[in-house]
Amino acid sequence: MTTSTRGAAKAPAVLVLEDGRIFRGRAYGAVGETFGEAVFSTGMTGYQETLTDPSYHRQVVVMTAPHVGNTGVNDEDPESSRIWVSGYVVRDPARVPSNWRSQRSLDEELVKQGVVGISGVDTRALTRHLRERGAMRVGIFSGETIADDAALLAKVQAQPQMKGANLSAEVATKETYVVPAIGEKRFTVAAVDLGIKGMTPHRMAERGIEVHVLPATATVEDVYAVNPDGVFFSNGPGDPATADGPVAVMQGVLERKTPLFGICFGNQILGRALGFGTYKLKYGHRGINQPVQDRTTGKVEVTAHNHGFAVDAPLDKVSETPYGRAEVSHVCLNDNVVEGLQLLDQPAFSVQYHPEAAAGPHDAAYLFDRFVSLMEAERA
Repeated sequence: MTTSTRGAAKAPAVLVLEDGRIFRGRAYGAVGETFGEAVFSTGMTGYQETLTDPSYHRQVVVMTAPHVGNTGVNDEDPESSRIWVSGYVVRDPARVPSNWRSQRSLDEELVKQGVVGISGVDTRALTRHLRERGAMRVGIFSGETIADDAALLAKVQAQPQMKGANLSAEVATKETYVVPAIGEKRFTVAAVDLGIKGMTPHRMAERGIEVHVLPATATVEDVYAVNPDGVFFSNGPGDPATADGPVAVMQGVLERKTPLFGICFGNQILGRALGFGTYKLKYGHRGINQPVQDRTTGKVEVTAHNHGFAVDAPLDKVSETPYGRAEVSHVCLNDNVVEGLQLLDQPAFSVQYHPEAAAGPHDAAYLFDRFVSLMEAERA
């Protein structure tokens, strides 16, 4: 990515998809060029949490909500230390933010962090195109980086695909750190950071858990060095088919039958550890309004998603695995994609979505309590 921070308000901008479709608009944020996988997010709010979610690494996010930036930016809501999206596409950016918590405008923050974006784009037409053709590579060009259409298209088509990308170590912590329990400490959890969001260890800390956040390259020995009552595998970017290291670590945890919980990428890692395959979705699930059914209770939850890959596991039967019987515990009601797995013979489960749910909804917060219950039962 090349960026400049000047002239964004007036600079023309061009969005070029790998299939040759072109959208023209105005620069939003930094001026320059950037590349990634074009995906769309259906959330009506929570743009700050979306931008700072490490799972969006190397993705250009198209916001389907027409007005973006209305509430500005603050220093309390980020899910990590920086913006991770590689580019940002909006239709109508707010001219003046209005919120009592706002400290600066979204445009200012994008410029500050060098994020190249485009505004004035028909995001409805772009989203329909991605739904019909699938997520694909894209480039955003503004200012002096704009050239003739053929040259820009060639640049986009030269970029790497998301399928086969091994990205979790690029976004994870390099050093172990500890999030202390809030109030009385009840349990210790080793959390393998594959792109963890800040709210996740906070949700565990609220329940009396001291969370040791480990790098994506952590070994089984690193995990058990903290003497954990439970082990957690986080969300993260990239293709789960490349994550052989985390899969091996999870298999080591399963062999020891330590209570285990995974979300998003962690769900895909559990799927692979159990012997299931994974595959790339046509355009993925991204947003905070996805209906999922918990098949163990029949309850339907509105949930937060950010995934472009899914687990290929049978919905209609219990499967035999090297670690006992497993079943699909949650399913997306839009398209029957596997949204959760659980083992029936030992304390391990995962979900494909985000129960920490910043900026919401909070229908799935009970899953952290389910994890606590597994650790309580194991201790008893």
